[in-house]
Amino acid sequence: MSEIYLTPDSRPLGKSGIAVSPIAWGMWRFAGRSEAEGRQLIEAAFGAGITLFDTADIYGFDGSGGFGDAETLLGRVFADAPGLRDRMVLATKGGITPPVPYDSSRDYLMRALDRSLQRMQVEHVDLYQIHRPDILTHPQEVARTLEDMVTSGKVRSIGVSNYTVDQSRTLASFLSSVPVATQQPEFSPLFLDPMTNGLFDAAMKHDVAVLAWSPLGGGRIATPTTPREEAVAAALDAVAARFGVDRTTAAYGWIMAHPARVIPIVGTQNPVRIAALADVYKISWSREDWYAVLTAARGEKLP
Repeated sequence: MSEIYLTPDSRPLGKSGIAVSPIAWGMWRFAGRSEAEGRQLIEAAFGAGITLFDTADIYGFDGSGGFGDAETLLGRVFADAPGLRDRMVLATKGGITPPVPYDSSRDYLMRALDRSLQRMQVEHVDLYQIHRPDILTHPQEVARTLEDMVTSGKVRSIGVSNYTVDQSRTLASFLSSVPVATQQPEFSPLFLDPMTNGLFDAAMKHDVAVLAWSPLGGGRIATPTTPREEAVAAALDAVAARFGVDRTTAAYGWIMAHPARVIPIVGTQNPVRIAALADVYKISWSREDWYAVLTAARGEKLP
């Protein structure tokens, strides 16, 4: 029986020409700590072989304040240790504007990019993504804005987050000089939509990198409470026990085994758990094991 092996080898970030690690580290809970603590987390990620770091201008927002706090802390870490920036592929996002809630107009996104660069104290980002689609902005305007960001030298590659397949396809049709490098959907063994709604198929067809947010199902894989969640946990535990890893590591590996080469964005802010991410490469997946997790997630046998 053929096995699916996971390796730490870097892979292309879509058609961007940028190489990244098979796992990304996310900063949505990065704010609210010291520069020393922030640097410790980043160093732990480097130690686990991670080169792709994902943040956003909204990260740190608590419903009333904190907008930009994760980027600001990252900027302070860079100021304290400038060499860290050159070791990472830095991604950020913009377009969520509480309480509006979304704005992808040219004027807003250009200001948002500049403010993100200022907060992070960098001259450019390697990836800039539209965080959520703004229904009131024509995709042609969004496309021209993204292309101008790249032309300005402030952005190396562009992508989208939480876009539907049709929204992504329409945006891509208006781009003339740069491709959509990434698509960032929610995906986990408990949220399978991108695997069934055509998103993964389109990504493979057009060579778009897929970055999966909430790869642990909002923590429900670690602490299941429903029969479905417990069934998924049991299927993951069977693999985890065989390879001497924990359940969450097995979940990341299950995601990474998909042929779309999905990159899970791991949100843990615990240095020990970040270091343990390297354990994912101990796992190999038989089709039987991989489909057992999928069957548990579906709650019914495959046809």
